[in-house]
Amino acid sequence: MAATPSILEWTLVSECPIPQDVHALLVTGEIAVTAYKTFRDTAIFTNKRLIVRDVQGLTGKKIEIYSLPYSSINMWSTENAGGFLDINAEVELWTRAGHIKVKLQKGVDIRKFDMLIANALLKD
Repeated sequence: MAATPSILEWTLVSECPIPQDVHALLVTGEIAVTAYKTFRDTAIFTNKRLIVRDVQGLTGKKIEIYSLPYSSINMWSTENAGGFLDINAEVELWTRAGHIKVKLQKGVDIRKFDMLIANALLKD
């Protein structure tokens, strides 16, 4: 398959507790399932969408929120780390908004991540 340029790219470092302030963003019936840390940001998976809190600026007081409803994902792929020199696993999402790439550092379970997406998209 031909490579398409990513409009967004994140690297998830490790699973982390769900930030308390994310609950103010949730709609009725939406539940935060799990969260992952990036270097400065947090990606939160809910039962309805992926929320990424992008901390900006030197002080970190400015925060941009990305919200990706699972209904906008058309296709995804996962690639596990190859070994010694290839330590990052990757997830690619093709959405109505464009292409999103998520890199998973060693220690983030690619199959658990894959199941999060599958459960969100394929459950009735």
